[in-house]
Amino acid sequence: MPEISRFFGIIVRMFAEPEAPHHLPHFHVYYQDISAVFGIEPIELISGRLPRVQRRLVEAWAEIHQRELATDWDRLQAGRPPTKIEPLR
Repeated sequence: MPEISRFFGIIVRMFAEPEAPHHLPHFHVYYQDISAVFGIEPIELISGRLPRVQRRLVEAWAEIHQRELATDWDRLQAGRPPTKIEPLR
């Protein structure tokens, strides 16, 4: 699963299924030993959990980069590599 961003100990990845339909556009987030899945449109927690501070950081980052996340989703589903997205600073 390609890593598309990393900030404050949070790793953001996206999964591709170019030959088969997938779920709604989403991305996976990993922080320490926990993980969560967020939808891209709208930005929302789909499954898993994160501590409140990290969840807010991810949501803020995703709001800023929502268009880039959607583009990366489309690229991955078409069998192309995603582009890295600027981390939250």
